[in-house]
Amino acid sequence: GMMNLNAGFNDKYGGEFLAEYKNPGFNSTFGVDYNRRFFPGTSEEENIYMYDGTTSYVNSLGDITRGRVSFGLRGSIDLNLTQQSFLSLGGRYGSREGERNALLAYSEWTANSDDAENYQNLIDRERGGDFYALNINYLNKLNNSGQELSADFSYHYHNSDETTSSELLEAGEIFEGKQTSEFGPSWEIESRLDYILPFSKSSKFEAGYQGEIEISEENTGLAEYNSEIGSFESLPRYSNSVKYDENEQALYAIYSGEMNNLGFQAGFRTEYTYRLIEVLTRDESFEIDRWDYFPSAHLSYKFSGGEQMMASYTRRINRPRGWYLEPFETWSDANTVRIGNPALKPEYIDSYELSAQTIFGKASLSSELYYRIENNKIEGIRSAYSENVTLRTYDNVGKDYSLGAEFLLNFDLVKNWNLNLMGNLYNYKIEGVLYDESFSRESFNWRTRISNVIKFGKDLSLQLNAAYYSPSVSAQGEREGFFRSDLAVKKELLDNQLALTLQIRDLINTANYEFISEGPDFYSYNYFTRESPMVMMNIRFTFNNFKQKRNRGGGEDGGFGDDEM
Repeated sequence: GMMNLNAGFNDKYGGEFLAEYKNPGFNSTFGVDYNRRFFPGTSEEENIYMYDGTTSYVNSLGDITRGRVSFGLRGSIDLNLTQQSFLSLGGRYGSREGERNALLAYSEWTANSDDAENYQNLIDRERGGDFYALNINYLNKLNNSGQELSADFSYHYHNSDETTSSELLEAGEIFEGKQTSEFGPSWEIESRLDYILPFSKSSKFEAGYQGEIEISEENTGLAEYNSEIGSFESLPRYSNSVKYDENEQALYAIYSGEMNNLGFQAGFRTEYTYRLIEVLTRDESFEIDRWDYFPSAHLSYKFSGGEQMMASYTRRINRPRGWYLEPFETWSDANTVRIGNPALKPEYIDSYELSAQTIFGKASLSSELYYRIENNKIEGIRSAYSENVTLRTYDNVGKDYSLGAEFLLNFDLVKNWNLNLMGNLYNYKIEGVLYDESFSRESFNWRTRISNVIKFGKDLSLQLNAAYYSPSVSAQGEREGFFRSDLAVKKELLDNQLALTLQIRDLINTANYEFISEGPDFYSYNYFTRESPMVMMNIRFTFNNFKQKRNRGGGEDGGFGDDEM
C-alpha cells in the first residue's frame, strides 16, 4: 500500500491511504483521502459605466480567499476470468466543498460629482455536496495476434448546492445586500466499446462506440436585504427551475499502417448531440439536435538517421461548460451579475500540423508548424447591466486563428543535469460580431518554459521550472503577460520506500493576473494576486513494492491531491 501526507502554510493539509491485495486471479484496492486547500489573495478593480446618460465610477480593493475541502472513499476488484479476459468493478463515494470569501473596500462616484460614497462589501460563496460513482471495465484478448475487445460503463451522481451572500456595510452595519441560492442533482451515464483488429505487425483497424447521457436539475432563488425589517426577503419572481438533458453518441473507425518508412493513419468519427434546456418557470426551451463529423489524417516518414517528419489534420469539438448555459441571474456580488446563454453552440477546431523530430546523441529536438481555426468561438462578454452593475454572459463571438511554431529541446547539460526547453510563438487573431458590430483583434503571442532536473546521487533530486506567458488579446480586451517559477526538492529514504518532497510555487511572486476589457458602455481593469510563494511539504510512504495503477473506467477522483513536480 501507500500513505501520503501533505501540509502547507495558510490552511493547507491532507492525505490519502491506498491499500492493495493481490493473488494470481484476484486483485482488490481500497483508498481513502482527505484534502483541504485554501488560497489567499488580493483583488483590485476599476470600473467605469456609461448607463442611461450617466457616467459612474466604481473602484474596489481588498482580500479574497478561495478554498476547497474534499473527502473520498474508493475501492475496486479486478478479476482474471480467464488467461485472456479480465473484469474490473470499482466505485467511489465522497463530498466536495468549495468556498470564496472576500472583504472589499468600495468607492463610487459619478462624473457630475466628486463626492465619493465609501462602503465595504462582504462576500461569502459556498458550493458543495455529495457524489458517488460506479464503473465496470471488461477486456478480452480474443487471440494472440493482438485482437482485443474492451467495454467500459460508468454511472455518476452529484448533488451540488450553492449559496452566495453579498452584504454592503457602512460602519459595520449592513444597509443593502443580496443572497442567491442554487441547488439540484445531476446524473451521468457513460459507456464505451472498443475493438482492435491487427492485420499485420504494422497495420491495424480500430473501431468503437462511445455514449454519454447527462440529466440535471437546478432550482434557483434570490433574496434582497430589507433594511426596514433588518433581514433578507425572498423575491419569488426571480426563482427559476431548469432541467438539462444532454445525449451524446459517437461512432469511430481508424485504420493505420506502414509502407517501408512511410506511416499513415486515417480516421473518421461521427457524433450525435441532443441537448434540451427547459426553463420550467418561464415555459422556455432551447434545443440542439444535430450530427457532427470529425475526419482525421496522419502521415509520418522515418529517415535512416533516426529523424522523423509528420503531417496531420484533425477536427475536434469543444462543448460549453455547464455554468455557461445557465439562463438565470446569479449575483457574484452587489456589482456583478452573471447570466448564462443556453443557446451557445459548441466550438469546432480545425488543426493542421507539420512536425519533425531529430535525435543527436542523447539530445532530442522536436519542432512543429501549426495552423488552427476555431469556429463558434466562446468568450465571456461584459456589458453594463444597470447603473454601477456589470453583466457577465457568454456568446459565440466568431472565429479565431492561430498560426505558429513550437519547439521542444531535451538534453543533458552535464551528467545528472537534464534540461528541457520549450518555446511557442504564434500570431493570434479573433474576429466576429459584438453588440451588432464587427470587430477584429490581433496579437503576436509567445510563451516559453525551461525545466531543470538535477540529481545529487541516487536519492536526492531538485527540479526548477520557469515559464513566461506573453500578453494576449480577446474579443473585448487584453490580458497582460506574466512570469512564474517553481521549485521542488525530493529526498528518498529507506530504499525508496519513504519520499519527502518540498514544493515552492511562484518563487518570486510574479504569477499575477491583470486584464483590461472594454465595450461601448463600460471599461474594466482587473488585477488579482494570489499567495506567493506557496509552500507545501509532501511525505509518501510505500510498502510491499506498491505501484498505483491508473483507473481507466472513469471513477470519480475528488482528492485534489498535489502532484509532485
